[in-house]
Amino acid sequence: MQVGTDAVISEPINQTVPVIGRFVARQAGVVAARINGPVAKIRAEVGDRVKAGDIIAVLVDNALKWKHELQKAEEQQFRAAVGTDKARLKLRRQELKRLEGLIKSAAFSQARLDDKIQEVAVAESKLGETRGRLAIARADRKLTEINLYNATIRAPYPGVVSKRHTEVGAFVKTGDPLVTLINDKHLEIEAEVPATRTIALKPSTRILAFLSKSISITTHVRAVIPDENPQTRTRTVRFVPEITSLHTNLAVNQSVTLQLPINSAKTATTVHKDAIIFRKGKTLVYIAKGSKAELRPVFLGEAVGTRFIVNRGLAPGDLVVVRGNERLKPGQKIRYKGAAQGNAKDKGQGKDKAKG
Repeated sequence: MQVGTDAVISEPINQTVPVIGRFVARQAGVVAARINGPVAKIRAEVGDRVKAGDIIAVLVDNALKWKHELQKAEEQQFRAAVGTDKARLKLRRQELKRLEGLIKSAAFSQARLDDKIQEVAVAESKLGETRGRLAIARADRKLTEINLYNATIRAPYPGVVSKRHTEVGAFVKTGDPLVTLINDKHLEIEAEVPATRTIALKPSTRILAFLSKSISITTHVRAVIPDENPQTRTRTVRFVPEITSLHTNLAVNQSVTLQLPINSAKTATTVHKDAIIFRKGKTLVYIAKGSKAELRPVFLGEAVGTRFIVNRGLAPGDLVVVRGNERLKPGQKIRYKGAAQGNAKDKGQGKDKAKG
C-alpha cells in the first residue's frame, strides 16, 4: 500500500499567544497658561500640527510691557544711586586719610577723627543698602521679563492639537488649560499582559504585532511595569514600535494585536498533525519500519502550527505515516518515498542467498 510519510524532528519552539494592545503617546496632555491674564489670540486650531516652540496662544500683555519699562527705569535709578554712594564713600575715606596724617601735628583733633570714622562707616552701609535695592530692582525686572515671555504660550513639543479649552477674551489663571496636544510621532504600545506571560518578556525582546491581517509591525519590549492588577492578574507592558513609512495614519488608542511568546524559546520533538490517530481514547501513530507499518501510542503536548510537541513515544528521525494511515492495520506492508531503494536491496540479497 502506498503511503505518505513525514519525519519526527527536533526544532526550536517559540509558541505565541495573541494579546490586544493599544497605541499610547509618550508626550500628550494639556498646554496650560503660566500666568494670569485675558486671552488675546489663539493661533492653533483643532487638527493643526505644530512644532516645538510654535506659538499656540497670546495673552494680553500691555500692562506687563509698561511694568517692564518702569522696572528698567527703577533699575537704572538704583544703578546711578550706587555710583553716587561709591563717590561719597571715596570722599569720606579721603577726608579720613587726611585727618590721620595730622595725628602728630598741633592742629589734630581726636573728636573730628572719631566723627570721620563714623561717617565712613555710614557711607559704607549706605552703599551696601543701595546695592541691595539695585539687586531687588534687577530681580523684579527679570521676573517681569519671564512673565512677559510666558504671555506668549508656545508648544512644548511637536504634535497635533486635539482640543481647545478656551476662547479669545476669556480670562485664564495660572495652570488653566488652553489646548490639548498629542505627539503622534513618538508612540508606544501598551498592553495588559497576564502575569504568567511576562516571564518571557525581557527588555529588548522583539515582538511581532499586527495592525490588521495584512499589516505587521516589529516592536521590542521597553519595560514591564512591576504593578499587578489583583482582579485581572495582569501587568502593564510597554513596547516600542519600529515605525516605517509603511505605517502611516497611526493614532493614539488604535488597537494592535501582539504575538507574545508563551515561554522562553526551547527545543522540542514534534510530529505532524496528520500522523495522529485517535482510537478508543488513545493517541496513536503509524511508524514506517522498513516495509511495514508499526502502530505506536504517543503522548502529546501543545500544538505548534501544523505540528504537535511529543512528550513521549517518538524520537527525532522516526518516520510516521501522514497519508493513508486511516486505512492501515498494524504490520501491514507499505510503500513510501525513500523506501524503494532499501526494499530493492533486501530483495537482491534474498536472491543471492537462494543461488548460494
